[in-house]
Amino acid sequence: MRINEVEQLVDITKKNIRFYEQQGLLNPSRNEANRYREYSEQDIECLKKIKLLRKLAVPISEIRRMEEANLPLEDCLKRHLITLEREEKNLEKMKELCHDMVEQGENYTDLKPDVYLEKMEQLEKGGVSFVNAKQADMITKKKKAFLAGGIMILLMLVLIGIFAWCTWGIAEDPMPVPLFLLMGGIPAVIIIGIILSLKERMKEIEGGELYEASKY
Repeated sequence: MRINEVEQLVDITKKNIRFYEQQGLLNPSRNEANRYREYSEQDIECLKKIKLLRKLAVPISEIRRMEEANLPLEDCLKRHLITLEREEKNLEKMKELCHDMVEQGENYTDLKPDVYLEKMEQLEKGGVSFVNAKQADMITKKKKAFLAGGIMILLMLVLIGIFAWCTWGIAEDPMPVPLFLLMGGIPAVIIIGIILSLKERMKEIEGGELYEASKY
């Protein structure tokens, strides 16, 4: 079955399907002749499970662990219930704050944000969270991308340093400057590529990857 058919059958966008593949939740076979992805009934069933759990806001990382048989569904749902109950408490406090603002007849022009920000601060001290879960997830993804990119950039800088040390530090016959620039230029170009890739990755994350992956 081709991806267009799967999209219609399961009512999940092609972008989401490919996203789940990238996340390792789905591994369709490929036609040996044309290399197109071919989805089996098992893949369809897998996508339906993913759709169900994502609609319940179960994190992708948890779904992956269940697919790998590293986490029982019952344990996942019990833990998720605790998270939902915590979020329910947070939402109740947000509702109360909104009701207060309505009852006070607040309007945007005369709104005194300090009064409500102070209330929010007191609530946060009591354990209430006003942080958007998707935003927090986005920040986590950015940190991971920067960490991976930073490690690669550091390795390339070390490689350039080794070239320089071997050329002028210990070599009896120093490498010609043009050759050094050529050799050192390779990791330098890789560094530029990593930076550009990080820039595109940031755009991808901010451009709605998380939102697209959780809507149908």
